[in-house]
Amino acid sequence: MRFIAEFAAVGGSRRSVTEEVALRFSVSRNQAFLLVETSCALVARLPNTLAALEKGDIDLFKASKVSHLTREVSDEVAAQVDAFMVKRLAGRDPTAIRKSVSGAVQKFDRAGYKARAEKKRARRHISLEHEDETMSTLSGFLPSEVAGSIYASMSRAARARRAQDKSRTLDQHRADIFAERLLAEDGHGKPRAHIHVYVDFLTLAGARDDPAILAGYGPIPDWLVREIASDPGSTWSRLITDPATGQLLEAGADKYRSPASLARLIRARDRECTHPGCHRPAEFSEIDHIINWARDGRTDHHNCHAACKIHNLLKEEPGWSAAPTGNGGMTITTPSGRTYDATPEPLHDPRPEPEDDTPPF
Repeated sequence: MRFIAEFAAVGGSRRSVTEEVALRFSVSRNQAFLLVETSCALVARLPNTLAALEKGDIDLFKASKVSHLTREVSDEVAAQVDAFMVKRLAGRDPTAIRKSVSGAVQKFDRAGYKARAEKKRARRHISLEHEDETMSTLSGFLPSEVAGSIYASMSRAARARRAQDKSRTLDQHRADIFAERLLAEDGHGKPRAHIHVYVDFLTLAGARDDPAILAGYGPIPDWLVREIASDPGSTWSRLITDPATGQLLEAGADKYRSPASLARLIRARDRECTHPGCHRPAEFSEIDHIINWARDGRTDHHNCHAACKIHNLLKEEPGWSAAPTGNGGMTITTPSGRTYDATPEPLHDPRPEPEDDTPPF
């Protein structure tokens, strides 16, 4: 903690420090941000909590509950909360610690707490996080009374359905109602999928069980892609790959490629932001030059890649640079001089050439 806090003091902007810590520890940007913020807070403003961590009375996760809830208060209030929590850390679970810290913050900073609550209520949003085995988590950051009302309403409807349909659990009914209400006002919505298919007819026909790629998610099993592809409401985009590498075929030097088709190729090839550790889907990212256009960087598939807004702006930070390695790949150099390679994953493993003259499908 002390080392990270020391590095944060001399390593440049907080954005630059966070990104370098993320690369060094191979964690997400959010995890690195939490690690840096917790370290700086413990060392500079929460000496009692740092001492409890050093003694082993609490772990880093529990310590983060104190630092997280005091990050926006003044140094004076943070010191009061830190002193208040001295005998309320050891032997307590994270939720109990969080509740005690929250109560202390309200006690020592009533006006500030109210102002921060109003700002947070204005930042309400929804977020999507992809999980394993074809599942994802869709969550909402909402005012507590609104979130509680929504959950109660879905629970009432789920219990009514459960009384008539025992084939699904209460949780399944609740999840299905949640999806239906969001997809259509009449309660009969159905998701409309757009999948990128690189024309593997054997898998689509069921003769091969290779996984497909769902944009923004990753590999999905053959049975699911056939189910999605067979939906009459789905649309298809054909992508042609190089069987030797699995990468999308590049455009010939003598052929013109419009910016729109180049963007489609890059988003389909990269599938997500190409910065190591960032998994924001390419469809929600920007098409960015690895070497800036102002520095004679070419607008082609070798020097262009998908980059989220945060990592697009990172190259403007002092000490950061990137050099293209071909087909959207790049080598990133950080302010401390470390280098990291990033290359778009191929759409499929390299495939051997056929032994006869039969054209591949």
